[in-house]
Amino acid sequence: MEGMELICFNIISSVGMAKSSYVEAMRAAAAGNFDEAAAKIKEGDGFYAQGHNAHSDLIAQESNGTPVTPSLLLLHAEDQMMSSETIRLMAEENIKLYKKLSEMAN
Repeated sequence: MEGMELICFNIISSVGMAKSSYVEAMRAAAAGNFDEAAAKIKEGDGFYAQGHNAHSDLIAQESNGTPVTPSLLLLHAEDQMMSSETIRLMAEENIKLYKKLSEMAN
């Protein structure tokens, strides 16, 4: 595996790890562990940044005149990036909700 396939799998792997971290953040918040939830969001953001940087390199390549040929693998990588962003937003909202519920219970 080389070139474009490697970049796509890098994106898929990185944002997949980010999604897992964001889900773990929601689970930590549900258990009342808000410090761990924040740490998992930060961890996920680090993984997401790796995938985003690889994707940005492809955009820069295309904008510099070297076309990027779309493939099913690239589309899948971009889909995984978008779902990771959505899960992060959901995690933030869930964590806020769990904090509010925790405050109301005390």
